[in-house]
Amino acid sequence: MHLLSLRSLLRITTAVLCTASYPALSKDQETTDEETYLGTIILGESKRDVATDTAIPTTTIDEREIKDRQAGTIAELIDSVPGVTLVNGATAAGSGINIRGYGANGTFGTDQKVLIQVDGATKGSEELYRIGTQLYSDPFLFREVEVIRGTIGSFEYGSGVFGGVVRLETINASDILGERLGFGGRQTLEFSSNGDGITSSTILGWKPDENLELLFNYTRRTLDVRTDGNGDDINPDAGDLDDPSYLLKGRYTFGETRAHSLTFSYSNTEQEQFDVPYDTFGLANFGNVDRFIENEVASLRYNYDPAGSDLINLDVELTYSDELIESQAIDRSLPVFSLNLLDADNRYETTTLRIRNTALFEMAAVQHELRAGAEYILRERQDASAGAAPGGEKEVFALFLVDEMQIGDAWTIMPALRYETQEITEDPINGAAEFGDDALMGGLSLRYAFANGISVFGSGAYTVNLPIIDDISSDLIQQSERATTYEVGVAYDGQDVFETGDALALKLNYYTQESSNVTTIRAIGNPLDSVDAVDRDGFELEASYARQNGLYVDLNAHISDGEETLLNGTVQDYRFNPADSVRITLGQRISDMLDLSYELVAQRRYDEGTDIAPGFGVSNLRATYMPQRGLLEGTEIRFGIENVFDKVYQPRLSTRNATGRNFILTLAATF
Repeated sequence: MHLLSLRSLLRITTAVLCTASYPALSKDQETTDEETYLGTIILGESKRDVATDTAIPTTTIDEREIKDRQAGTIAELIDSVPGVTLVNGATAAGSGINIRGYGANGTFGTDQKVLIQVDGATKGSEELYRIGTQLYSDPFLFREVEVIRGTIGSFEYGSGVFGGVVRLETINASDILGERLGFGGRQTLEFSSNGDGITSSTILGWKPDENLELLFNYTRRTLDVRTDGNGDDINPDAGDLDDPSYLLKGRYTFGETRAHSLTFSYSNTEQEQFDVPYDTFGLANFGNVDRFIENEVASLRYNYDPAGSDLINLDVELTYSDELIESQAIDRSLPVFSLNLLDADNRYETTTLRIRNTALFEMAAVQHELRAGAEYILRERQDASAGAAPGGEKEVFALFLVDEMQIGDAWTIMPALRYETQEITEDPINGAAEFGDDALMGGLSLRYAFANGISVFGSGAYTVNLPIIDDISSDLIQQSERATTYEVGVAYDGQDVFETGDALALKLNYYTQESSNVTTIRAIGNPLDSVDAVDRDGFELEASYARQNGLYVDLNAHISDGEETLLNGTVQDYRFNPADSVRITLGQRISDMLDLSYELVAQRRYDEGTDIAPGFGVSNLRATYMPQRGLLEGTEIRFGIENVFDKVYQPRLSTRNATGRNFILTLAATF
């Protein structure tokens, strides 16, 4: 595996040395020598756009970056976003996403303060104890990932978002076929040296006419136990992976002006584990289980966008998410309580009906983009009370309104409101208790853009995390978590900044957040040692610079701190504070065919009281080669080396060491 990867790197390097001396030609320039054609240099383009045109702290990872990152899990797709920290992100089991100190941690796979949606379907497993976040869908299934940090941009998608929102969209047939009609596809093979991983992804697309497109994707990912920088196995008890995933998707457009469209998608991912620890985080020895995991998402979307009216752009979405974990204890001689815990199956079925309209209009010299909608959510949780996971159902009805107002070229004002009411009913087997609650939440963001490319912005937002089914049998069922967040920042977006043809974009954001009535950090034995409130603040920086010659630099950084207040009044460092981190990418585009980059990921030593996490710096190399002409046109070759110097390190909040040096080779062909 190492030899194969090194040979590929040598071939790519040789191609670079052979072609770098030729001048770049425009696509419309005639040439008779196809082998010397380098394509068009993309001016002023770095790896990722910085969203300088909005006060919302948002980052979008497009299809090309998804491919270039060669991620093995959804979590690894977004670890380069400032404010995002991975908890054991290399494998789906026992991993999770933490944003601004909320989300996954060493106790729960999620704390319900990070919202995740796949094709509009809301995911989540409430406080599923030390099993994971159910993010088992394969990265090859997706075309775009958007990360919205904090609260201000969350009200269209849900409530209780303290950390952020992760929205994933699956690939379409048009992503493979473009504008052409007929049949086509893409075959991808990926090999990784650390763990001898092999992944095959097959995409088939068909467009019989301009109104209909269909897609099928089948991906199978296999991976043995990985090793850290010392060569020691990482979580060897978890065993090997052999995870199949598939996606079915179709879109039909109809009507005289093609104003109507229907989009359907269905994705499925499975994972089987044999004789593995119940606690996937590896913090406690509860015993071993055989475990079967299945993750299903179905989505049906209707859109009506008449050409003659800006007041109507109607979306109706019906989504269904089924998250299943079946487990059975290996040692049948354990005490009854242990057997009940290990044998407890967990299943979460979430059905959502969402209606939203976007209206564009002008009133009193103010341009409005008004997004208003209603949402009905039914979550059904299988009873597993012996495993401290009571069953029941939660019905939610919500109304939301977001009005993006533009005043001239300078001011953008965006108020947002969400009202949510819910009713929780316990499974009849445990008494059928009921509890209802509601809340009004919202926020306001302001942005002022100067004519020189500089803009300043600020926002304030209040959200409520209403009680969950998990707490139906405890006093916590009557307690809603609350958070208030304020943010201010400055951005700049300009061209020809230092020289002709260059581009510079940066965005610096400061946030401060106070949360109260916290229910997710409970002390065992003495309730007064439980956390009642959390106060956090931090800086996030995103920047990109690109020159006319194809050189580019990307910079992402996050510096934060936080305190927690216990019910007994004690104030101490917040136990889930992420470490300060920075990620720098230095790259060179050699025409539109070849992209070479070096990435440095660094995390500062975290040292608060007795909680110490050593700092580290890890280097990654990536090369992407995409021939535009000749025999290899339509192929893509990507080669990466992660953790180049085979460093031993354990990121803050993770429960095990990170992966050592890893060579990754990806071969793809579009036909």
